[in-house]
Amino acid sequence: MARRRIQAADGLAALAAVEAGSTERADIATSVRFLLEELAELAPGKSVEVRVPPFGAVQCVGGLTHTRGTPPNVIEMDAETWIGIATGRLAWDEALETARVLASGSRANLEGLLPIVRRRA
Repeated sequence: MARRRIQAADGLAALAAVEAGSTERADIATSVRFLLEELAELAPGKSVEVRVPPFGAVQCVGGLTHTRGTPPNVIEMDAETWIGIATGRLAWDEALETARVLASGSRANLEGLLPIVRRRA
């Protein structure tokens, strides 16, 4: 398992700032990376790659793994969408239906793993 780089207190503080309306790149980047780290810890593995450009990407979910090139199961979205689904403010199905999430591959699904951090509405 990858070593955690963002301390929980720092990640939660950045997330609170973003949810309060911060548009500071550092707050957004820290929030995204913290939530990606949480996902990788919650669902360890290398069968799905979750990408939130330009802030980060993580491999997660157990199963068959890949070793070279583009993984067969890729999920990609923007930072606002990732923060929304990771905190439960945006439903996974809604994000897919509105094309806010691009998912390719038979295992490219985070349903059941979300929300990662439950926030009050």
